[in-house]
Amino acid sequence: MPAIDFQAMPDGARIWVFGASAPLEGGVRDRVLAEADRFLEGWAAHGAPLRGARALLHDRFLVVAVDPSTVPPSGCSIDAMVRVLKGLEGELGVEMVSHGAVYARDGDGAVHRLSRADFKAGVAEGRWTPETPVFDTTLTELSALRAGRFEIPASEGWHAFAFFRG
Repeated sequence: MPAIDFQAMPDGARIWVFGASAPLEGGVRDRVLAEADRFLEGWAAHGAPLRGARALLHDRFLVVAVDPSTVPPSGCSIDAMVRVLKGLEGELGVEMVSHGAVYARDGDGAVHRLSRADFKAGVAEGRWTPETPVFDTTLTELSALRAGRFEIPASEGWHAFAFFRG
């Protein structure tokens, strides 16, 4: 089943957010989106086609959605998606599958990808504060993304507990 327009996905769609280690621009951006589209056109769970879509946010975050009300994704189908992205990492030199990176927006509006240790050091230095806009790549439902829970002040996300508790 071909991928559908991201905006046509229901609020209950399951999402995965993949943050890139660098902005996706030009040919790299085109290649990532083309490969995501190719994958989504054939995405299946135990032979049943999945109804999926993708979006690229802030030239940095690939969001993949699936409508679980038709056919829910399986562990194998999710693993297949991750394998495709891991393959692109080596080819394009941009990491996209990492668990633990912190994405924050600085005062000039630039998005930074930081290790947790580097973000923590920046907090100690006063570079990052509870008001710093951060991106919650742990969102799992499209309704949360649409409700504005993706880019939030650090004080409103998991970042508050991890980096700003007394």
